[in-house]
Amino acid sequence: MVEIIAVFMLIGLIVIGILANPILVKQRHNRVKRRPFPPLWSAIIENHLPIYLQLSPDERRRLQGHIQVFLAQKQFIGCGGLQVTPEMKVTIAAVACLLLLNERGKYFPKLRSILIYPRTYFVNQTVATGNYVVEEKREARLGESWTQDQLILSWEQVEKDTGNWQDGHNVVLHEFAHQLDQEDGTANGVPILQRNSEYTVWAQVMTAEYQQLCDDIPRNVKTVMDGYGTINPAEFFAVATETFYEKPRQLRGKHPALYEQLQRYYQLDPVQWT
Repeated sequence: MVEIIAVFMLIGLIVIGILANPILVKQRHNRVKRRPFPPLWSAIIENHLPIYLQLSPDERRRLQGHIQVFLAQKQFIGCGGLQVTPEMKVTIAAVACLLLLNERGKYFPKLRSILIYPRTYFVNQTVATGNYVVEEKREARLGESWTQDQLILSWEQVEKDTGNWQDGHNVVLHEFAHQLDQEDGTANGVPILQRNSEYTVWAQVMTAEYQQLCDDIPRNVKTVMDGYGTINPAEFFAVATETFYEKPRQLRGKHPALYEQLQRYYQLDPVQWT
């Protein structure tokens, strides 16, 4: 009898721990957010994030809080001889945390490390070129997001993208959009939505818009989104996210249904920032 009671008590403690954990995590995040925001960080953001001063005071305050939590949780690793600086960390965090202003309460939970190369880096890629034929190619890359715990960026490209906001290309937005997509374990262009009822409309709109882009690019039709989004639905979501934040007015004008879905997901209207 005593053993049975002990087992039930243990189960009860486990259940309490599971239920209490989100509350404890939120409290820990709130403590980090209440810390004074370093003036150096503010200066870095103002210099490297062109739209920062166009955000509302509330959006800036929330973005600062998210940046503090993000930097407290993530590890930055320099590669190829790069020495990681506060400028690099804060710049990357500021752009990435724009994706968190919908207050989902999660900070790319699967991501542990951000690897930064000084410029374009190269990887060996194995490609099947025919029946039983495999070829190894050396491929240049600017960034990539892994489904495990790492994300890779080229600092040269990060600087280029933040200095050319509104061109629709942003490697940080792109790779961190992949992180959102990969939270459920798969990269399929469907991030975790708030309600189950939202998935049907999301699938209808995204499928139609993806197919439209796939039809337009081969015919050399001028498009708001980059043709890289035709590779697969996961890349389409990442490219659409870049466009949503950097070219919101054009995206809303040409693709209102797509803009509405992204606006609902990110809980933002970037048109107000332009």
